[in-house]
Amino acid sequence: QAQLVESGGGLVQPGGSLRLSCAASGSIFSINDMNWFRQAPGKEREFVAHITWSGGSTNYADSVKGRFTIFRDNAKNTAYLQMNSLKPEDTAVYYCNGDITATSRSRTSYWGQGTQVTVSS
Repeated sequence: QAQLVESGGGLVQPGGSLRLSCAASGSIFSINDMNWFRQAPGKEREFVAHITWSGGSTNYADSVKGRFTIFRDNAKNTAYLQMNSLKPEDTAVYYCNGDITATSRSRTSYWGQGTQVTVSS
């Protein structure tokens, strides 16, 4: 089994920046891809960003293109979400999601516990 642990959330003023981290640990054979989702109060969880682990290809929700960057550190089994030019509408709980193959060769989608990002003056 694997676990995902997020960190880096907090309170930031509009226009500011935050970097979220998502560290994968446990019985990992390979990481296939990682994603960030977010859920604002009263709204459904929505896709934010995606990265393939081997090639590093990325794609983003239209609402964050040009402001957010997803990248990874293969050696640390960690994905990051660099968020710049933050807006109040970015306020949400951010969740990391990983498509991971365990050493048992079972392939599972894992979720982290979420980290709160609040953009407010």
